[in-house]
Amino acid sequence: MIETVTELARLRELVTGWKRQGLRVALVPTMGNLHAGHFSLVMLARQYADRVVSSVFVNPTQFGPNEDFARYPRTPEADMRGLQDAGCDVLWLPSVETMYPLGTELAMRMHAPGVSDVLEGACRPGHFDGVCTVVARLFNQAQPDVAAFGKKDYQQLAVIRQMVSDLAFPIEILGGGIVREQDGLAMSSRNQYLSAEERPVAAEIRKALVVLRDACLAGTARAAAEAAATAQLEAAGFQVDYAVVRTPALTEPDEAYAGPRVALVAAKLGRTRLIDNLEF
Repeated sequence: MIETVTELARLRELVTGWKRQGLRVALVPTMGNLHAGHFSLVMLARQYADRVVSSVFVNPTQFGPNEDFARYPRTPEADMRGLQDAGCDVLWLPSVETMYPLGTELAMRMHAPGVSDVLEGACRPGHFDGVCTVVARLFNQAQPDVAAFGKKDYQQLAVIRQMVSDLAFPIEILGGGIVREQDGLAMSSRNQYLSAEERPVAAEIRKALVVLRDACLAGTARAAAEAAATAQLEAAGFQVDYAVVRTPALTEPDEAYAGPRVALVAAKLGRTRLIDNLEF
């Protein structure tokens, strides 16, 4: 039976007891409104640990002034049931006051230079500072041996890996594969914002990623492939922030580069901003 914990002292009591028994502890950080993608991370974490803690915390410091913090869906009871079915041991449900005891204005903040300044970081200034800030706090609270994050937020995973490496957190970081709907749309809590008319159109993002990948593998110049993918999405009704190909480190590959790459898209359909990616 899953235990819901709201007090930091109780979380630390549990984790300390597990570690005294020689058990490995995993953390799966989330913002709630959970779906099959989140639950797949719990199941992945279970493969690497004896106990799994999943946090649900809608983090105010990673939302910009015109973003959807207030309307971000909060479904704690459904989240708890789904986590229990997925094999989670503890739901960590901290308050804003627990996470930021000095308040968000006086909170110590983190920044990962370079990798957090491009793409999503350029479109959403300060976003990854908020992500790093809250994840570092969650790591200190839960003291995990391993933590799992989804690859749908590809840049977020890269930012967290950099933070863990630079600050020598003794934590193994796992990247869980993207879970998709039948038509290819990546599962996301924001998908529910799509109207009935927008929902089938949203699957065009996955199609554009495939076209972008195939064009690059066929030898099309990267700039031309990116322009074609952008035009494809705009024709479908999207406002495109970016449709690009990058190295795993999110740098721009030169013509001589022959290593692994990733196609990334961020685009807005109506009021809903969606992101997705495809490694190749």
